Amino acid sequence: MITDRTAPVETAALAAEVEGLLTPAEPDGVYRDTRECGGGLLLLGLLLISPPTPRPKTGLR
Repeated sequence: MITDRTAPVETAALAAEVEGLLTPAEPDGVYRDTRECGGGLLLLGLLLISPPTPRPKTGLR
């Protein structure tokens, strides 16, 4: 004996819930402003190309 255990109402509600999860109105995530990213990259570049810190002089020379 085969019985159908899915009701059309439950299937429609489940389909609507899954659709809402797949395309949320406001996706979770961190979005950064382009100017902030550009400023951060500029700072990082300046730190990378800056000269190294001087080492203390030894008294042997």
